[in-house]
Amino acid sequence: MGDLSWETSYGLPGEGQPPRVVAHVNFDWPSWSQTAYRSWCVSEVLDQQPAIEMEIIFRVQRLIAQPEPTVVEPATPETSPLIGNERLERAGLTIEIGHFDRPAGEPEYAIEVTYEGLYELAEETLADGASTLLDEHFGALGGWISATLVKLGDLRLGFRPADDASL
Repeated sequence: MGDLSWETSYGLPGEGQPPRVVAHVNFDWPSWSQTAYRSWCVSEVLDQQPAIEMEIIFRVQRLIAQPEPTVVEPATPETSPLIGNERLERAGLTIEIGHFDRPAGEPEYAIEVTYEGLYELAEETLADGASTLLDEHFGALGGWISATLVKLGDLRLGFRPADDASL
């Protein structure tokens, strides 16, 4: 069996399409971790802690001008809050320049901040599917993602209008 992945994106309500700020949330359960889990299920001995690889990408897009990283960095700390016993670490910042079919060939800019890390699955969570530990840990992650989206949306940056004319 290969890696199992889950990806979703979140934006702020009322921003139009595409949204001005978005978070891409990627979880990957790699083969080595699945093997550790299956081994634990069979032998009930945890030789290696199963883990979920996590990546959160915050993206500010539809920008009129190239953003300065120093404007975005205060809204994106070096690490996430605790998620279990670990924190996601800011892995990088990327500025994108896109050229689309616009009048006068005006470019559109975006900036992304990427966080990466592991979430180790506690044995108590593996043993009892009714444990609320996952809910508590991922609840903290959800609050942090929401707060970061709001902080990024509040930055004083110039945005192009949404593509949908309904707003």
